[in-house]
Amino acid sequence: MESKFPLKRFLGIQGMKPALAAFAVLIVIYTTFGIIDQTVFSSVNIMNLLRSMSIFLLVGIGQSFVLITGNIDLSIGSIVGMSAIISSELMYRPGMSPLYAFLITIVCCLFIGLINGTLVGRVKFPPHIATLCMMFIARGVAYLLSRGYGNPHISWGIGKEAAERLQNFFYYGKTWGIHNTFLIAIAIFAVSFFLLSGTKTGRHMYAVGSNIDAAKLSGVNVQATITKAYLVSSFCACVVGLILCAQSGMGNMEAGVMYEMYGVAAAVTGGISTFGGTGILLGTLAGSAVWQTLQNGLSMVGAQVGIQRIVIGVAVMIVVLLDIVLRRGKRAKIDKPQTE
Repeated sequence: MESKFPLKRFLGIQGMKPALAAFAVLIVIYTTFGIIDQTVFSSVNIMNLLRSMSIFLLVGIGQSFVLITGNIDLSIGSIVGMSAIISSELMYRPGMSPLYAFLITIVCCLFIGLINGTLVGRVKFPPHIATLCMMFIARGVAYLLSRGYGNPHISWGIGKEAAERLQNFFYYGKTWGIHNTFLIAIAIFAVSFFLLSGTKTGRHMYAVGSNIDAAKLSGVNVQATITKAYLVSSFCACVVGLILCAQSGMGNMEAGVMYEMYGVAAAVTGGISTFGGTGILLGTLAGSAVWQTLQNGLSMVGAQVGIQRIVIGVAVMIVVLLDIVLRRGKRAKIDKPQTE
């Protein structure tokens, strides 16, 4: 019995079982596609898989913070596009330092997050309406700055050598044999995991998502907590935009389309509840790996993009339905002794 206690305690951690279930699904999917096509197991494919997964992971982290507070962020994809356009537009200007361009881009994206948090937390806008409005606004900013078409290559502004260093740092370069993109994503994941699970701010986010009225009575600053969640979401989207800018070397006004849904898919697959207050970022890590592996495998077996989108949509629907059923079951168990 004593040997089983640590395992029982580990499995009892809030959100751990769904996260482990997502990892189990990942193993099954990866093994299945590997049997179909042996190149799935190649080191080159694995490295590319990790790099591509980083995008899912980052938008998933941002969406997870917001979902845990009981809200949603539909502006993530547009912030990604705005980030790519602003950073490339600034670096295209002669004499502009890439560092200053990044800082300005981050500030602009965080401003969108601040507006989202204020509208939802203070003005009491429905989160899907508030972030839908900012989705159109951020995408509109990207269109205006790009004048309706993609920006020229950043090397025209900051120079070829500086452009190559930037692209290597964010996308093409490797450290210890691993793509820098994945290392950046893992670093942000580690900081976010600590923020959510080891700080008072993280506990407040769970409290707000679980029961906002009880959180208020406990002295939690609900507006500030919700705003912090949206700021994290905007920051993660901004980093994704910088990565996409480095990948192509230029800004694309259509960058980030549908990424908010990828974020939801990664989060809910790993056990982050769309109703708030439940889940851990370890599940988001597993969920992002599941979706990238599924997308990668479907592409390698020749599945059309439309099929891939349908699979993602149906799977997210099933996961949310399971979440609803499980929550109803738990609520029934709690209410049963009171009615007897």
